[in-house]
Amino acid sequence: MELRRVVITGAGTINPLGNSVAEFWENLKNGVSGAAPITRFDASKHKTQFACEVKNFDPSLYMDKKEVRKHDLYTQFAFGSTAQAIQDSGLDLEKIDHERVGVIWGAGIGGLQTFFEEVRSYNEENPRFSPFFIPKMIANIAGGLISIKYGFNGPNFTAVSACASASHAMIEAFNMIRLGKADIMITGGSEAGINEAGMTGFTSMKAVSTRNDDPKTASRPFDLDRDGFVMGEGSAAFVFEDYESAKKRGAKIYAEVGGGGMSADAFHMTAPDPDGKGARLVMKWAIEDAGLKPEDIDYVNVHGTSTPLGDIAEPKAILQVFGEHAYKLSISSTKSMTGHLLGAAGAIEALASVLALQNNIIPPTINHFTDDPEIDNKLDFTFNVAKERNIKVALSNTFGFGGHNATMIFKKL
Repeated sequence: MELRRVVITGAGTINPLGNSVAEFWENLKNGVSGAAPITRFDASKHKTQFACEVKNFDPSLYMDKKEVRKHDLYTQFAFGSTAQAIQDSGLDLEKIDHERVGVIWGAGIGGLQTFFEEVRSYNEENPRFSPFFIPKMIANIAGGLISIKYGFNGPNFTAVSACASASHAMIEAFNMIRLGKADIMITGGSEAGINEAGMTGFTSMKAVSTRNDDPKTASRPFDLDRDGFVMGEGSAAFVFEDYESAKKRGAKIYAEVGGGGMSADAFHMTAPDPDGKGARLVMKWAIEDAGLKPEDIDYVNVHGTSTPLGDIAEPKAILQVFGEHAYKLSISSTKSMTGHLLGAAGAIEALASVLALQNNIIPPTINHFTDDPEIDNKLDFTFNVAKERNIKVALSNTFGFGGHNATMIFKKL
């Protein structure tokens, strides 16, 4: 069976660095931090009082005002980024075969805000929940609602694998097209976990930074003084399309989806394998799936969360996979600017990778002050300042609690 080629013809985003692809890229390449004191609730009594919140988001741009209350914020973000991506793609929704269009979405948690609000308001004297509680909260509802809104009848499900969710979703969307089960797939991920429950939960695990005195420098991937990740939120969406179809209609093409890999650490509930075994396997398998060699990769958008253990394990894995070529790679962690979008991380970082390819610019890893002696700092982490480089192939890593790993390859046409 001959596999079909898959390309990206549309993109959209709502995230802490901007509510459009253009705004996101401008801030990303300029090393802007999205971190600031939390505005969504009173965080004054919390250990961590800052996050990378989405700013100036108006859901009524993407749905009827009466509908907004029926949807959790993570779904609202999904609607916004998807509407942008479809418009960007130039698809004529009147002419395409809706039975050949599907939606595979990624979300690590789903409607956490809805769950928190409903449980908080519950009491034994009046044991009542909103009829919208379950459909607003479940992690698959954003993908389902996208298909309902546009009438897409093709494959539809949601990948839930913690911080690897969106990458798993995109890999499966890619597979649907190359195997001939669909012609077009809407894919990506969304998350909205910046609330009392989300922040307190991650703080209790000692997973997030507590650098309240200087939020903008709190996300410090690969820095000696890193103390945890910074919570982010938002969404990124893509239109994946059969290459021949896209070429026939004269579509703008961002990049080709080259391949994808999936693996498990099989090690610990939340900690990475210290030797980077799962990370090594997933990169190796993604490169093989793309029909490439390690030397073909130019840029790696790393998972790079700014956590003590993860930031040591991932560079080890890179050295194992790439050998001497590792020192010729450009590497960066865009989480230093966006924060960690949890289940949507793979989507926003795929977008960063594709835009890097398109513009031949490596976005920086900001907030580097002190080298960590446990990390090979001969690797080029693109610290603090973006740089120009001709990029033909980019690799994007995402790793999630539970040991879930997913890696994607993007190629310039």
